[in-house]
Amino acid sequence: MSWTWEYVFGAEEAARTAPPAFLAEVERRADELVRAAEAQYLHGPPYDGQDPKGDVIVVPGGMFTYQVVVRRERVYVVQITYLGF
Repeated sequence: MSWTWEYVFGAEEAARTAPPAFLAEVERRADELVRAAEAQYLHGPPYDGQDPKGDVIVVPGGMFTYQVVVRRERVYVVQITYLGF
């Protein structure tokens, strides 16, 4: 398995209608989260601890919520909110 990120729940639907520049920033930050998680949790599938707490990241135009699931080697973008600022 290899670390990656993906949209889940309503975030995937919201991504279809969000502006491309906003989505590009969300995806860039999600890529950064993947690199950080991969460096911190080298052996994801055998990990037996608790997953780290998710958080909210503010990006130009809005924000998004994410959750890291170490055993699946995934960063899930759970919600995106485009505010237009």
